[in-house]
Amino acid sequence: MTVEFSQLNLHPELVQAVSDLGYVTPTPIQAAVIPLMLAGQDVMGQAQTGTGKTAAFSLPILQNLEAGQRHVQILVLVPTRELALQVAKAMAEYGRHLDTQVLAVYGGQPYGHQIGRLKKGVDIVVGTPGRLLDLIDKKVLDLSSIRTVVLDEADEMLSMGFIEDIESILDETPTERQTALFSATLPASVQRLAKRYLQAPQSISIRPEQPTVAAIEQRYYLVNEADKLAALTRLFEVETISSALIFVRTRAASGELANALTTRSFPAEALSGDLSQDMRERVMDRFRHDQIKVLVATDVAARGLDIEDISHVFNYDLPDDPELYVHRIGRTGRAGKTGIAISLVSPQQQWRLRRIEGFAKQKLTRSSLPSVEDILGYREAQLMNQVEVWLQRGRCRRERELVAELAEAGHDPLEIAAVALKIARAEEKQRPILPVSEVQETRPRSKYGEKGQKGRSNGRKESHVSHEIGMVRLSLSRGKAHGVRTSDVVSTIAYTADIPGSTIGKISIRDQYTLIDVPEKFVPQVLAKTGDYRIRRQPMTVKLA
Repeated sequence: MTVEFSQLNLHPELVQAVSDLGYVTPTPIQAAVIPLMLAGQDVMGQAQTGTGKTAAFSLPILQNLEAGQRHVQILVLVPTRELALQVAKAMAEYGRHLDTQVLAVYGGQPYGHQIGRLKKGVDIVVGTPGRLLDLIDKKVLDLSSIRTVVLDEADEMLSMGFIEDIESILDETPTERQTALFSATLPASVQRLAKRYLQAPQSISIRPEQPTVAAIEQRYYLVNEADKLAALTRLFEVETISSALIFVRTRAASGELANALTTRSFPAEALSGDLSQDMRERVMDRFRHDQIKVLVATDVAARGLDIEDISHVFNYDLPDDPELYVHRIGRTGRAGKTGIAISLVSPQQQWRLRRIEGFAKQKLTRSSLPSVEDILGYREAQLMNQVEVWLQRGRCRRERELVAELAEAGHDPLEIAAVALKIARAEEKQRPILPVSEVQETRPRSKYGEKGQKGRSNGRKESHVSHEIGMVRLSLSRGKAHGVRTSDVVSTIAYTADIPGSTIGKISIRDQYTLIDVPEKFVPQVLAKTGDYRIRRQPMTVKLA
């Protein structure tokens, strides 16, 4: 039996709003979640982008709002600026007949407008954790009257290091509140969060058909983190790529990698959460019409991406959650076609690879990167193949005339041909074959000791030792008591020491100090800057743990 929105006990104004938008029949998650939230129950929903979850939580929230209160009653936490704008816009559209005031808050926008709106009074705030905390600290966002909290894309927020920000925000809200959590995947971290903050939640799982990985060739290459770009460009030389999607961990990395590939004559564009919807559509149109063959994206930016003919998916950075890996590679090998999924794995990430293989119940094939000789041979084979094709076509009349002129001028025909081939290969100079270093697969005995501790035994507490190969644990002199957040640590260390933020490993924030894992090769660089580090204008020292 088909259910319609009019049968879900929603106010006529809300039914009219969704009808104006062209919707009559709710999606499965809407049909399941709306009655539960209308009844005031906590909800834990597993659903992908595109299943209609925004309307699933927005409609009951709007119905349960108390009109004319002039204070924030609803808080929606999202991982990115783009999603904050999308959700706020959707909620405003659903509440258009109720005169609902919705405000999106996120970093990168001046505080003035957001503070002004909050002082005038809004019903619903949709925001990213960092900016929400800033507004709370400025005493302009009061969460004491919150009735409902929604955690949207919870897995993505946690993978971006927002767990402590989220906990700090939730601790500012009343204990007696309704909480709804939505996540594409349910790793242990999300389940722990739900267990702590949700009261007897009703679980709803709307899972799409699991992508069939049997038709996908899955390979991985073990490379040092610093050599990933070199490895990727070598693979681009020898793979027959009609279109490729490359996954990275951060928005900044997507832009950096796209630029690096383009400067090496492999044109690519970044699909980032920073793009406006109009710009995103333009990038997607160019990709669909083969004007560009390579997209670099984060998991958040790629959600909702639906393209049938992707020949290759590259995991430049492995995801934290094995289920995300399956979702990523499911974008190739569609519609009965075969596809190729390639992962670049550093020695420090091998444990992630094992988890992925266990989840997918399939071993990935380890392969060797093409050598310089392999690539040069491949380039020459391609050139000779092109020459053979044109020789068979026989459509070079004008070019034959030019050769004849050069021969009449006394040039050797073989030399003419050689020069022509050299000119044809000129573009190869724009594609230098970058060197790759040997991978050290076993834990080296470093100057910092067997477990990364200079001149100390291994008898110290487990928490002060990094167990990831090639990582060293450092101690920062600031912690929870000083308001330190995970995002503060990553940004401060990466910026001040000038190291890639994506290489920073585990971070454990204690009350008076913080422990952080850094690749061994960057340790001297990080320690050299001790005294220069600042978190919220507070000086901070860094030393070996």
